[in-house]
Amino acid sequence: MRILVTGGAGFIGSAVIRHLLAETEHEVLNLDKLTYAGNLESLIDVATNPRYHFVQADIADSTLVTATLARFQPDAVMHLAAESHVDRSIDGPAAFIQTNIVGTYSLLEAVRAYWSKLSEQGKDGFRFHHISTDEVYGDLHGVDDLFTELTPYAPSSPYSASKAASDHLVRAWHRTYGLPILVTNCSNNYGPYHFPEKLIPLMILNALEGKPLPVYGDGKQVRDWLFVDDHARALVEVVTRGTVGETYNIGGHNEQKNLEVVRSICALLEDLAPAKPQGVQRFDELITFVKDRPGHDQRYAIDAGKIERDLGWVPRETFESGLRKTVEWYLANLEWCRRVQDGSYQRERLGASA
Repeated sequence: MRILVTGGAGFIGSAVIRHLLAETEHEVLNLDKLTYAGNLESLIDVATNPRYHFVQADIADSTLVTATLARFQPDAVMHLAAESHVDRSIDGPAAFIQTNIVGTYSLLEAVRAYWSKLSEQGKDGFRFHHISTDEVYGDLHGVDDLFTELTPYAPSSPYSASKAASDHLVRAWHRTYGLPILVTNCSNNYGPYHFPEKLIPLMILNALEGKPLPVYGDGKQVRDWLFVDDHARALVEVVTRGTVGETYNIGGHNEQKNLEVVRSICALLEDLAPAKPQGVQRFDELITFVKDRPGHDQRYAIDAGKIERDLGWVPRETFESGLRKTVEWYLANLEWCRRVQDGSYQRERLGASA
């Protein structure tokens, strides 16, 4: 297959591309705008692979997207391009509306025009896979409730509201125009190459520098943690074997309170990075409670039974094994982290493009 991945230089998108090129024979085109969260250094190991191609483009640029579709002739589009950080969406929601809603609409129209010109066999085999989040469901207040594919939408933040809107657009394009779509909603991802503003990499890097480890509110918010390589495997299973029109929830079966996640990171660093910053006796003494985020959801938890029953997918990593791999990766790749933190990965890219 020829698979076009939008947002392929992002955290999850780059994991999908690395998996496709390492574990399958598919050809991949990465279409990415290269915003702050897009980092081609996350794909350096596959950059010279003859089955990998890259186009820098905004999904809202219908002219360039249309030309790319015509040239590459994909059998599937995996749509991961999105603004995804809740705090950023609270501070500046406009970018989320533009990328996640307007961008998805523009992409859908370009893909629909491309798909409508395919042969009947091409139309039948084509897939548009929209990758979304469990945050569209809002939050759970019981200790045993789980999000299923039938859970009503109740987004809490500008980010999750924009993703909910994009989900609705994708399903409407299927119902109205017949576009063969698939939708997946995933829980919190973690793992290598995660942008350092996110919880787990932020805590690792702050601890190594002796900086405070900020925890919102009382830290009792619960998330279901999914190792990014497990997620990548699931997404490829869905786009290649999933049933058109269906939604699949993807979770890691790993519910953890935010405070316990931070404590687990501290414990791993005690073992893996015993040489502490000056003045730090124990990493967990850096934990600092800060004012809670507005509209902060209390609990997310995924029922991933459908994807297991239909496609045989289950996560391979426990939270303990995945978190250890993650901490080890960051300790071994501090130069990658430094280049992200100081912005040099962007400055050099812009210089090369000038």
